[in-house]
Amino acid sequence: MKEKFIKSTIILLIGGFFTKLLGMIIKIVMSRMIGTEGLGLYMLILPTFSLFIGLSQFGMPVALSKLIAEDKKNNKKLFFSVFFIVLCINLFLIVLIILFAPILANNLLHNHDTYYGILAIALVIPFTSISSICRSYFFGKEQMTPHVVSNLLEDIVRLLLMIIGIPFFKDKGLNYAVCYIILSNIISEGMSILVLLLFLPKKVIIKKNDLIPSKVYIEECLSIGIPNTTGRLIGSVGYFLEPIILTSVLLFCGYSKSFITREYGILSGYVMPLLLLPSFFTNAISQALLPVISKEYANNRKANAKRKIKQAISISLMIGVPVTIFFICFPSFLLKLIYHTTAGSNYIRILAPICLFQYIQSPLSASLDAMGKSKDAMIGTTLGMITRISLLFLLSLLNIGLFGIIIAIGINVLVVTFYNILRVNKHLKRDLSL
Repeated sequence: MKEKFIKSTIILLIGGFFTKLLGMIIKIVMSRMIGTEGLGLYMLILPTFSLFIGLSQFGMPVALSKLIAEDKKNNKKLFFSVFFIVLCINLFLIVLIILFAPILANNLLHNHDTYYGILAIALVIPFTSISSICRSYFFGKEQMTPHVVSNLLEDIVRLLLMIIGIPFFKDKGLNYAVCYIILSNIISEGMSILVLLLFLPKKVIIKKNDLIPSKVYIEECLSIGIPNTTGRLIGSVGYFLEPIILTSVLLFCGYSKSFITREYGILSGYVMPLLLLPSFFTNAISQALLPVISKEYANNRKANAKRKIKQAISISLMIGVPVTIFFICFPSFLLKLIYHTTAGSNYIRILAPICLFQYIQSPLSASLDAMGKSKDAMIGTTLGMITRISLLFLLSLLNIGLFGIIIAIGINVLVVTFYNILRVNKHLKRDLSL
């Protein structure tokens, strides 16, 4: 088991490195091709995109991985039960997006140019949902290679689509270019799904009975997925409300729309992706950790679970500490190298030390999910988001520009991280030193 965990972690780390590298290249290409204004427009839509992605999956990937890892059910029937849940939710969300896209664009985001981008989300979410549950099946089996290969191909396809398509649509307007960027996920996610299907065993026999959703399985998946997706939903709602509150309050305080769009684009498009660059290591560790902790905790082998959680957090910190120091010392150099700008270096110096705590959030959250304690993770997310939104509103009224949101982000990270540490310790009988 130990060797399998290490092997899974190494595969995900290597794959995560190349995926993150491709992701950074995609962001660089996109930011340079659509410019700061286009990036700001994309970043205004991104929270809405993230919100509907979270809703469309409804916590089913985590539920599927956990239940398959426990290896106590008919996995084929379990998969199609999850597929049925996701299909129903996606159909509802597509209708919802089409109906409310004008309100979201004009009344909440205060920018009509976001309208087509929001409509594009309705077409994308079914593909991201199917891709996600296919990946979660392999995670539960502790087979990480399909995930890595599909992710790499997905990013390569997305990069090629951007290079080919953005110049054409940019000539028609930035709103069309941003809409195209979102729609390109259909093809890239579709390619990812095809690759994942190729990794299925050749002799898999799917009977008619396997296709019929099981009421028992659906109820069990929902018991895991609802608190998990509620926590993610709360986070996505906060992320969704963030540009709305920020824009409304700063406009009220006298800041121009162009200033808000530019600075928020710098923070969301340059600063945060750079600071969260090391998170692909911790995400890889967390993905390998979830099925292991699920199996150990379900079989009451808590000593093994404790060791794996401690190991995961230690590795995350070993990576996070030197990277944080580098970010603090050379923010302008990194921004110039990657984005061909120095805008946002002052933001990086403030947020870099706080993001060190962000790096250990993922293993902690994965551990709570694996132990069937998604409700605790949800409560932590709720507390953090209430803190973040409240501070964002109050601090933005002080006429300190984007520094209000920066302070709010930092305190949110601290609240969620320390709450999760306390809950993990409690569920492991308070004898785990983190």
